[in-house]
Amino acid sequence: MQAYLDNSATTRCCDRAKERMIRLLTEDYGNPSSLHVMGKTAEDYVREARRKIAKTLKAEEKEIVFTSGGTESNNMALFGSLAANPRNGKHIVTTPIEHASVYAPICCFKEQGYEITYLDVDSEGKISLSQLKDAVREDTALVSVMMVNNEIGTVEPVAAAAQVIKEKNPRTLFHVDAIQGYGKYRIYPKKTGIDLLSVSGHKIHAPKGVGFLYIKDKVKVKPFVYGGGQQNGMRSGTENVCGISALGEAAEEAYENFDQKAEHMAQLRKRFLCGMAEIPSVLVNGGRGADAAPHIVSVSIEGVRSEVMLHALEEKQIYVSAGSACSSNKPAVSRTLTGIGLAAKYLDATIRFSFCAYTTEEEIDYAVAVMKELIPKLQKYTHH
Repeated sequence: MQAYLDNSATTRCCDRAKERMIRLLTEDYGNPSSLHVMGKTAEDYVREARRKIAKTLKAEEKEIVFTSGGTESNNMALFGSLAANPRNGKHIVTTPIEHASVYAPICCFKEQGYEITYLDVDSEGKISLSQLKDAVREDTALVSVMMVNNEIGTVEPVAAAAQVIKEKNPRTLFHVDAIQGYGKYRIYPKKTGIDLLSVSGHKIHAPKGVGFLYIKDKVKVKPFVYGGGQQNGMRSGTENVCGISALGEAAEEAYENFDQKAEHMAQLRKRFLCGMAEIPSVLVNGGRGADAAPHIVSVSIEGVRSEVMLHALEEKQIYVSAGSACSSNKPAVSRTLTGIGLAAKYLDATIRFSFCAYTTEEEIDYAVAVMKELIPKLQKYTHH
């Protein structure tokens, strides 16, 4: 049996997205900037995708800018908004547990003279709203907080955070990395008070290489890709029509029968956690309650290195990540795990399981059974 439990790294393309891509690669393959009928058809596909995505956010179509994925969306949000609003100040508030595509740009801003305030997180990875309130100042240009942590599944109180930020300084822009949250939660950025929201396609059963950035109307963002002026000049270059259209299909499907899908993933998580509770020396990281993300579980296994566990599971055709896929091939210690105060013995002994709406109970049960079998053997080997 095979159990693919690495859906936060990437997901299988849903059938609708796959079929749309094939059609646009082989039949309706025109350039949306072309003036003939095939170009017009391609442009219509892009417009349709923008409409479908905007509907899921209760946003305006003009507020959606297509990108190559989550990293570009995060970079565009940060670099573009700060470049366009230099008078708002040179102070940024963020957390130490952000994804590298936010954390690395923040480090660049620090080199450019920006002052950075990193909010503390508790043992579950949550920020303090009172600390956020104290951190926002007159010269705070931007606050960037991830909605769902990609390693441990912590859900940050972004709606309450937006209220705190806007009450303290209405000019401060609020960016939310929703790459692990979109499709798993209903998100209405305009109602919530979010100015910039990043999404990646391949986390929601669309292909890799496509995503979008929501930019609230009237929020100024300076583009950093110039050329033919596509997407109203916000991101020049011929649009990835097949990827964009497939993303539109996947986004629409993600919010169809939404409550049933969310409940299914929550039950999978509960089933998995019950299994983990029966294994001695397994520690679950992040929140365990109903407010934790339904699709991400981080576990630390005393005496078994992450890489050893990952490959032992791989031999049984169970596929997981050591931390997050974006950083699992690097030797650096996880900022998220150190941020929540995880004991040193667990820092290199943590793996992530992540589910999706298509994950089955059989996959969960198989993974739990294999873990129960493997862990004592691997611990015994380690101790020798």
